[in-house]
Amino acid sequence: MKEKMNAEERRTKMRRLLSELETPVSASKLASALGVTRQVIVNDVALLRAAGCEISSFANGYLLEKSRVCSRVFKVQHTDEDVETELNLIVDAGGVAEDVFIYHKVYGKVRAEMGIRSRLQVKKFLDEIGAGKSSLLKNVTAGYHYHTVSAQTPETLNLIEEALRAEGFLAPLQEYEPLELEEQ
Repeated sequence: MKEKMNAEERRTKMRRLLSELETPVSASKLASALGVTRQVIVNDVALLRAAGCEISSFANGYLLEKSRVCSRVFKVQHTDEDVETELNLIVDAGGVAEDVFIYHKVYGKVRAEMGIRSRLQVKKFLDEIGAGKSSLLKNVTAGYHYHTVSAQTPETLNLIEEALRAEGFLAPLQEYEPLELEEQ
């Protein structure tokens, strides 16, 4: 039986879905995709707008305005105790930890959405991990993992990269990892 998403997870997934679209999508289609009612989608759109997402309404649905957000993938490795430091470095510099993923030698890419943009969200994430809801994905691969980080400018991403490097968190790519990560 599939576990139901909580409201924050649903809004993160909705934002991700909207960001991938080039044309508006109806509230009914979003509701169907997310397993909720149309009214829940309307309320979620209002909450996302209040949180700063630029979602436009059209006769045929919603569309997330494409901003000039930049993103970069960082490969990192650290201990469980360093997760808070790592995520705070990202959000303090103005970045958003959009996801976490690993490349497993058997399963391939295993990814989880995060959408962490503030220290409060870092704390909530760590509280949920600490409560035993799950374990950190990085522990499947000896601490190696990746984050897609978004920011308003490439300069912000450069600052984040410098901060991660200064803490000793950045890790080199291995031969079995996709080469396209080097180019991002």
